[in-house]
Amino acid sequence: MTEVTAKIGQLMMEDIVSMHKEFRCFHGPDNSSFPGWIKNLDSEQVPALLKKVVFGESGDDLGSWMRLYSLDDIESCMKKVQGVKFAEEVCYNGTLIIKALSSGLDIGACNWLINGPNGSLSYVSDSIFVSHHARSFDFHGLKETDVLIYSDFSSLQSAEVTEDGCISPDSDNNYISTISSDNKDSLLNTEDSLEEMEKLAFVCSCAAESADAGGSTLITITRIGIVLQLLELLSNSLESSSLKVPIFVISSVAEELLAYTNTIPEWLCEQRQEKLISGEPSFGHLKFIKNKKIHLFPAIHSPNLIYANRTSWQEPCIVFASHWSLRLGPSVQLLQRWRGDPKSLLVLEDGISSGLGLLPFRPIAMKILQCSFLSGIRLQKLPTLVSVLQPKIFLVPDAVNQRISLAAIKTISILNYFENKTLHVPRIVDNPSVEITTDLASKLSWRKLRQRESFGIARLKGGLLMEDGKHRLVSGLEQEESSGKARPLRHWGSVAPELLLDALLKMGIKGSIEQSTGDNGSEDKSIIHIENPNSGLIEFSEMGTAIITGDENVVSQVFQAIDGVLDGI
Repeated sequence: MTEVTAKIGQLMMEDIVSMHKEFRCFHGPDNSSFPGWIKNLDSEQVPALLKKVVFGESGDDLGSWMRLYSLDDIESCMKKVQGVKFAEEVCYNGTLIIKALSSGLDIGACNWLINGPNGSLSYVSDSIFVSHHARSFDFHGLKETDVLIYSDFSSLQSAEVTEDGCISPDSDNNYISTISSDNKDSLLNTEDSLEEMEKLAFVCSCAAESADAGGSTLITITRIGIVLQLLELLSNSLESSSLKVPIFVISSVAEELLAYTNTIPEWLCEQRQEKLISGEPSFGHLKFIKNKKIHLFPAIHSPNLIYANRTSWQEPCIVFASHWSLRLGPSVQLLQRWRGDPKSLLVLEDGISSGLGLLPFRPIAMKILQCSFLSGIRLQKLPTLVSVLQPKIFLVPDAVNQRISLAAIKTISILNYFENKTLHVPRIVDNPSVEITTDLASKLSWRKLRQRESFGIARLKGGLLMEDGKHRLVSGLEQEESSGKARPLRHWGSVAPELLLDALLKMGIKGSIEQSTGDNGSEDKSIIHIENPNSGLIEFSEMGTAIITGDENVVSQVFQAIDGVLDGI
């Protein structure tokens, strides 16, 4: 994974451990503010939906639950991770060259390009073509690979489906037509990104309305890019209005995480990079933290937040707090505090079952805003993307292929893959290339093959190595040359008696061919009887060829004839 993903992932895991520890320390199983059935999840009072989550479909699957990992587990895990820098090429086992290319989904999120001696492979996961915070989807680096594996399932839930079960074409992007080089520009239109900004602006307006009415807002979204943009937009919105509403970010890793996002400009969009170049912070939250308009606290029970004469806490307020599951972290306490206030607002991300998540907090009077943010490639753009990338083989999930027509892409082999099923992908490169240095190639004595005149062959004493994803020849040629010994010829193939006899006749050696049959009547072996100038015989069988004569000159001439018949070096 990328170094940025590894760092952010480690911080998020450490935050979960911290939240779990705090929850057990301050609340535990005896908190009376929760419904009574929370203490006994096997009782009849527990809602059926929650029972299904806890015990599984069969009702006896509690054993599948595992204890939460610890800080030691996280440390041990991260030691096994090899982080990849932006645009860095990493060699694995001398065989594969792996490179991370920005996917645009979030800071540090990437797709993969893998090159090896047997071909190239690209892996495309959830991606966004144009982003307002992260570096946009770098699809140019994935062009013309041998195999493209597509694993973006994000758009399946929101896709518009026609009566025949396929995605309806976008009127602004006729992807059924022949794809031209100009169509790559349609992938980079800003329509999707502008729609995302409108959603973020709507969240800000709802939070401002709640604050104006005297209610607080709890935002449980944890996608880093969304949080950074909301912090910036909310702060700017409140600064330009008459509302004096504090913004709190409650997380054990908030300070480190927000500071870290300003140290990785290579993973940010061009607009953010330009800000850094001009001397401004890449994200506006740094200014508002410095001006005490955004407050960072590691936990809800931190000194100077709620205690110490309430020096920082003020309501109404806007709070960013984990966990999105509403089962641990500051979100649990704050939801308990505001659930009965109809003026307050809870912001959730789409994909979370609000009915299930809010079960322990019912009855709830808060307003609930569930937001759906772009988290992948829209299916309408998939045919255009594949036609621009031009892989030789395109691997697509069957669930995706059933929802969109890819028939227009006729120049590409399309294979469906299924969950838990092996898919055999045909080999693209049958004969991998081998690198030979110019100096080494000039020292080789090439000999053309008689049976295949377009091929040449040479002998080399050395080894075949795999380095940086390429086959390389390493030679010991200098040692052989210094020894001064001539290398004996090596031949291959079967000697045809007729061809050998013709070669001997040209050298003045006369003979005849005798076919010997075995017990079953089939031809067992062939014999050439040498009659002039000296006698001898040459016996051919499946085991080999034997030369029998008392004259060394005849033997030498026979070897010379064989050299003229067979390929050898």
